[in-house]
Amino acid sequence: MVVVIAGRDKGARGRVLKVNHESDRVLVEGVNRVKRHQRPTPKIQTGGIIEKEAPIHVSNVMLLDSKSDKPTRVRFTRDKDDKKVRVAAKSGATLDG
Repeated sequence: MVVVIAGRDKGARGRVLKVNHESDRVLVEGVNRVKRHQRPTPKIQTGGIIEKEAPIHVSNVMLLDSKSDKPTRVRFTRDKDDKKVRVAAKSGATLDG
């Protein structure tokens, strides 16, 4: 889960659907919705104006801390098995698994 920290949808929360590493953009569920004109195709029977999510830059979102329910930065630490894990900077809660 992430929180949008800048732009038109500031404060909105959503699940990350897709990550594009080349352009540093993420697709967040229910955020940055745009209208597109769609022609009828065999896949989409009805045409018209459809609403869909557009990618948002990764710098405009922050991870949601599950413990405090607030946006947080991420730190990396080693766990007891010497594996690298992500940790919420505010609460210290582990974000991986």
